Amino acid sequence: MPPDPFADDPSDPAAALDALEPAVPLDDAEREAVREDLVDLEVYERLLAPRGIRGLVVICEDCREDHFHDWDMLRASLHQLLADGSVRPHEPAVDPRPEDYVTWDYCRGFADAHAIFGNRR
Repeated sequence: MPPDPFADDPSDPAAALDALEPAVPLDDAEREAVREDLVDLEVYERLLAPRGIRGLVVICEDCREDHFHDWDMLRASLHQLLADGSVRPHEPAVDPRPEDYVTWDYCRGFADAHAIFGNRR
């Protein structure tokens, strides 16, 4: 193996990973909630992606900023939660257009309206 280029470097970017706590597997109720989110996500993407919506925006509790998640990235995060109770670090959307993302609440309302009114305009 080649030598670690960051060996003994106090600014080693991988050092932040040492501070992460190990994942705690989800309990049965949490697993069911994630499965329901995956089903909902499939419906939301099917209804909204053809209208130009790229995914969901979530306000991060830690940094209080909007985080933009494309459909595939969110689906992968939910599957990872089911697998071991963690969410892997991921790259944020590059220069996202906020108007291309909606909230979970918007998705729920849109899906409910679609179920009631269908494609009527």
